[in-house]
Amino acid sequence: MADTPNSSDSERSAESDAPESSGATSSNGTTPEAASPPAPDEAMEAADEDDLPVEALMYGDGHAAIPEIPSLTSDGSIDIDRLTSADFEAEDLRRRLRTMMLSRRLDEKMLTLLKQGQGHFHIGCAGHEAVQSAISRYSDPGAGAGHDWFCLYYRDLCMALSLGMTTREALLAHLAKADDPNSGGRQMPEHFGLRRLNVMTTASSVGAQFNPGLGFGFGIQQRGDDNYVYISCGDGATSQGDFHEALNWAAREQAPALFVVQDNKYAISVPIDEQTAGGTPYKLAAGYEGLSRMRVDGTDFFASASAARAALRHIRDGHGPVCLVADVVRLLPHSSSDDHTKYRTPDELEADRQIDPIARMEATLIEDGLLTEDEVEAMREEVHEEVDTAAEWAKTQADPDPATATDHVFFEGDLDIDYNSADDLDPDAEPLVMVDAINRTLREEMARDASILVYGEDVAGEKGGVFTATKDLTAEFGEDRCFNSPLAEGSIVGTAIGYAASGYTPIVEIQFGDYIWPAMQQLRNQVAPFRYRSNDTWSCPMVIRVPVGGYIHGGLCHSQNIEALFGHTPGLKVALPSNAADTKGLLATAIRMEDPVLFLEHKALYRAAAARRPTPPENYTLPFGEAQVVREGTDLTIIAYGMMVHKALNVAKELEADGVDVEVVDLRTIVPLDSETILDSIRKTNRALVVYEDHEFAGFGAEICAQIGDEAFTFLDAPIRRVAGEFTPIPFAHALERAVLPSDEGILEEARDLLAF
Repeated sequence: MADTPNSSDSERSAESDAPESSGATSSNGTTPEAASPPAPDEAMEAADEDDLPVEALMYGDGHAAIPEIPSLTSDGSIDIDRLTSADFEAEDLRRRLRTMMLSRRLDEKMLTLLKQGQGHFHIGCAGHEAVQSAISRYSDPGAGAGHDWFCLYYRDLCMALSLGMTTREALLAHLAKADDPNSGGRQMPEHFGLRRLNVMTTASSVGAQFNPGLGFGFGIQQRGDDNYVYISCGDGATSQGDFHEALNWAAREQAPALFVVQDNKYAISVPIDEQTAGGTPYKLAAGYEGLSRMRVDGTDFFASASAARAALRHIRDGHGPVCLVADVVRLLPHSSSDDHTKYRTPDELEADRQIDPIARMEATLIEDGLLTEDEVEAMREEVHEEVDTAAEWAKTQADPDPATATDHVFFEGDLDIDYNSADDLDPDAEPLVMVDAINRTLREEMARDASILVYGEDVAGEKGGVFTATKDLTAEFGEDRCFNSPLAEGSIVGTAIGYAASGYTPIVEIQFGDYIWPAMQQLRNQVAPFRYRSNDTWSCPMVIRVPVGGYIHGGLCHSQNIEALFGHTPGLKVALPSNAADTKGLLATAIRMEDPVLFLEHKALYRAAAARRPTPPENYTLPFGEAQVVREGTDLTIIAYGMMVHKALNVAKELEADGVDVEVVDLRTIVPLDSETILDSIRKTNRALVVYEDHEFAGFGAEICAQIGDEAFTFLDAPIRRVAGEFTPIPFAHALERAVLPSDEGILEEARDLLAF
């Protein structure tokens, strides 16, 4: 089987050897029915398309693919040399045409397999091949220093093949085989994730790749490399807020990022004129100072190559990000689940077929004497044979073993951490409050490991966050290791993915738990399943620090408890310490972990005397998944975490006066959950009271109760009880807040009732 060509180091360097060809006429290769774009000189002199009415950007009824605009234009910030076939080695062009044919034939074969009941889904690249092939020509997926990074979207099949994915690998993915290199059958096909080629594991969520891609770009800057990150999407994804957040931050930091919008004029069935102001994403990108813009006919390989070469030269020379909008055609329905004849006319579909990028490339190479018609046909037959042979081979390969279905949710290796315990604390050491424990741990860990970065809203400088947890880190470690982010939680978490996946250890702060929700897309669909969906070939270890909880008169949006939702997110570890020593030990461990950790810090405990502890030694670490019995007892077990541990201890002290011996279990982490310590305690005391601050209804305490009911029912002498918050937002006024959050009095009353049962 013939391998598809990779973009190599020598190929990347060849761009500097290509003859300069300013203003040369491009060979467009259109079929007779298709309208020819203007000559290059006309294109460069044409009026800025921002002055054109929306109607002029559309074909026919306004819903077809290629607008009546110049084949290549820009905002004037980039010098563009027009390339023709004379600027390439003939063999290079033949290889690129072959890979484009291979991509198309794979689309066709996968659809045939689906009709035969082999495979479950397909989403096609047909019509997008030319611009992808052109960009790959100037990209380097090779391992080692200087390589580029790639954040693809599901229509980037030709790009993946051009970078080095093989025909066999594409078909293993289509058939969800065990050796699918993208995900081992865990994801739909066309969700690329090729670690050896630096292709980030792809999520289904539209636009989820923008900010992780930007994180890769920031990592490039941090290392001082001259490579770039390719961040690709369709036109529909530019309606997502992440697109604009990423453009803003990339422009501000002059990140080495190429944002490629493959504009086929449809977001599934919604046409561009119902989706995008101005009729093109090129206009959407106009408002970001420091971001260069280009627009190209993406069905023309040579126009696309001209744009790609100029854009990547601009980026590699340190001149900042580029948004390249490529007008392409979608020659297939959105996916195998779609029927585009329900919303597209026959005339419109035919108009797209007339500017098929492969037909245009073939025509140009024939016209320029680089291939004959017979050679093109022979190449097509060879590609068909390669795909058919690979498909038969792929059918015989092993399916994933059902026993592996739950593998790789978390890191499964040895962290090689020598953990401490409470016995390692010096009772005579200087007392430390929780917020200072966080600050001290960050300082110690940043000094230990230069890959650690701290960022978020307001974290830099002397302020050090609204709670001073990061105070003075910038002064000690520099602005490149502790810095402020835009006020955009999705971007904060999203960029941390790219940082982490490229070798850094980001510790990001979300200012309040109540404001984490803009990042939910990234946390749930990107961060948590990153390892799992890539079949353990990618990971993004990070720490997301989040102040949570009430009792501070914070009202509806400064008092939320969020652990239940994130405890229900496979792939994310969750810690909720109750005191300064545990905070220091668990945070140090979280930073050294290979999994993403949501580190929840109760705001009311930051400076509380009850949470103060003797200062732990440097390198003090505690294991996740080990609860602590903070008070021994025999008559009743109270299970709690965070702020509620202190209320449980208050109640235990009160009941001690009545001769009741209460055991208090501090969970410390809820993912992983130490069920054994809970169950061992209940087998001893025979009564269980679960206390948590979040809403009682569907709160995390309900999971604890369920486990107790399943595993310790025969040891119980009374019903399992809960004390938790009311099912209401947290009000601001003291009297109202007190009425809806757990109180010492309420816990005491429930404990006495349970003891009397």
